Amino acid sequence: MRAVTLPQVPGTPELAEAEKPRPEAGEVLVKVAASSVNGFDLGTVAGYLQGVMEHRFPLIPGKDFAGTVEAVGEGVEGFAVGDAVFGVVTKAHLGTGSMAQYVAVPAAIGIAHQPEGVSVRDAGALGLAGTAAFDGLALLGPLEGRTVLISGATGGVGAIAVQLAAARGARVIATAKPGSESSFVSALTDAELTVVDYTQDVTAQVRAVAPDGVDAVLHLAGDVAELTALACDGGAVASALGVPESPEDRKLQTAMIQSKPTADTLSTLAGQVASGALKVSVNSEFDLEQAPEAFAAFGGGTVGKIAITVA
Repeated sequence: MRAVTLPQVPGTPELAEAEKPRPEAGEVLVKVAASSVNGFDLGTVAGYLQGVMEHRFPLIPGKDFAGTVEAVGEGVEGFAVGDAVFGVVTKAHLGTGSMAQYVAVPAAIGIAHQPEGVSVRDAGALGLAGTAAFDGLALLGPLEGRTVLISGATGGVGAIAVQLAAARGARVIATAKPGSESSFVSALTDAELTVVDYTQDVTAQVRAVAPDGVDAVLHLAGDVAELTALACDGGAVASALGVPESPEDRKLQTAMIQSKPTADTLSTLAGQVASGALKVSVNSEFDLEQAPEAFAAFGGGTVGKIAITVA
């Protein structure tokens, strides 16, 4: 099969022939139609996960997938050949990812049926970012009537988090540069939304609209210490980059975002996409053969998601 591979890390992704996987007991073999690039994939390519997770070479990157079931392993229930599915590769090692024509994934977690009304492209870009946003917001507690600051709102996770928080009744403050970034974020929801320029004094801008501080912070980018200081006493801070530090007298609830792509979470997100309540903001698409260019585009800075189509 054709796959994006890395003979070593750090390395440069390249298209090559790889052995087609076989589903082991408890696994589903998916014929991949779409995937996407995530920050996790860039970290893999850069070698940042060496020593954190086992690497198997030649390494095939990719966490998100959407496609059809090609075969099922022993003991698998709930999935049959021909089913349209999507999700996140959840194996404990790196190397058998979804940027390939086929991927074998555990049936117990990280896979769900793709509902009608959700395009293959959107399904292939939803799993990891959607789950991170969904689980990250859950760490902040009830959102209705509360003010939530979301940094990194232009990324795949941030764009979904803005929509989910607004739909749950939060007053959202999001970070983005003026111009196309700000316009992108503003168009994510019709609910009340304030966009602040992260290239300027973020603290002053946030205090101007929330003098007593914000109730919660979803930290996806930027200075975590500065953003944590903007949370009011007793507030909550969830970060994608580690557990934020906070003085004990502030009594902040702090946590690191650790997404868990359960079938329930994936199905909930996909159902919202199907109903039109949630948008997967794919702003550029690349064929599998163009994967190196897709990685370069992501590393150069982009808004929303970068999708990869697997012919």
